[in-house]
Amino acid sequence: MTPLEKKFVERENRRQQLFRSLQNCDRRTFLALTGKFAAMAATAGLVAPHSFQPVDVVHAATSDGKPEVAFRFAYISDTHLFSKGMNHRFAKAVLKAVEDVNALDPQPDFVFFGGDLAQLGQADELALGQQLLKELKAPLKMMVGEHDWYFDMGEKWRELFGEPTYSWDHKGVHFITLNSVVEKDFWTAKGMTPMERMLTVAGLDNGVQSRFEVGAEQRDWLAKDLAKIDKKTPLVVFSHSPLYKYYRDWNFWTDDAEEVQKLLFPFEKVTVIHGHTHQLLTNRIKNIGFHGLLSTAWPWPYAPTGLPKLTLQMDRVDPFDQFDGCGDGTVDVRTDGQVNKTYNLWSRNPTTVEYEALKAAKDATKGPSY
Repeated sequence: MTPLEKKFVERENRRQQLFRSLQNCDRRTFLALTGKFAAMAATAGLVAPHSFQPVDVVHAATSDGKPEVAFRFAYISDTHLFSKGMNHRFAKAVLKAVEDVNALDPQPDFVFFGGDLAQLGQADELALGQQLLKELKAPLKMMVGEHDWYFDMGEKWRELFGEPTYSWDHKGVHFITLNSVVEKDFWTAKGMTPMERMLTVAGLDNGVQSRFEVGAEQRDWLAKDLAKIDKKTPLVVFSHSPLYKYYRDWNFWTDDAEEVQKLLFPFEKVTVIHGHTHQLLTNRIKNIGFHGLLSTAWPWPYAPTGLPKLTLQMDRVDPFDQFDGCGDGTVDVRTDGQVNKTYNLWSRNPTTVEYEALKAAKDATKGPSY
């Protein structure tokens, strides 16, 4: 065994020992153990993959003379936590993402969570997620996903995190968070229980539910919010589902996307960042750049049709590696108001999609698609 292999084995043994000790521990013990975990990983020199892996930069050759980075925010998304405490691998993955972000130096201005904190919207799933995310050093902004919402129609999520639709300004950029997973009522007439409703929405391709939408009420709110913003102010909009129509059968789709886009077209610099698809995903529609977020739980395959041509596709993931295709990431907001998006893949090299790739609007790759 090489010294490096021996180092990995020793690290994994210590990780397993720590994870066993996290089961059923109280809040104080949890805090103490996570601190120990961070120190242990730092000692091993293996805290964050991005700290020792090279970064693939898409269309880097066009980036000469690019504007400087004004500030950075990080993201964690689609954790899909079950009611199984720290014993479940999805919970361990969240802890891994939190450690990644806490290891960033300098720290990001804030961390954005991209939705689907829970798997079935249960109160203990959401509470576990809140507990894990409280370990982040940087301020946290939250977005809701359909897995968080349809058991109790957002009651617990609102109690923990507040209203799902909001906006704020930060260093000259206007940020907006939408609830893009609104569905038409398919459950009342069928007499569904809350869990039947939740499982139906979680099924995505069952054909019973409606497609996601932002809805008239939020579009009216968005129009009023944007009315007070100068058209030259950069916008960054967060939505759980992509604000375009990717693949309807899997609900990788927002039914009123065109109506939302019309509200954004008058602005000079617009970026939409979305969860839900668990993929490297890049798109551009007129002046709007779109970027997907990685999941910490599992990667989705690419849909058979509708994949945006700008997407740098990832090879098929290794089914024997629970972290392959998963990860977290960062977004660098540049002084010109445009963004560079980094996918911090845990078992592969990190990949950055620079704004110049969107501006050039050239096909990134032709495959593989699966």
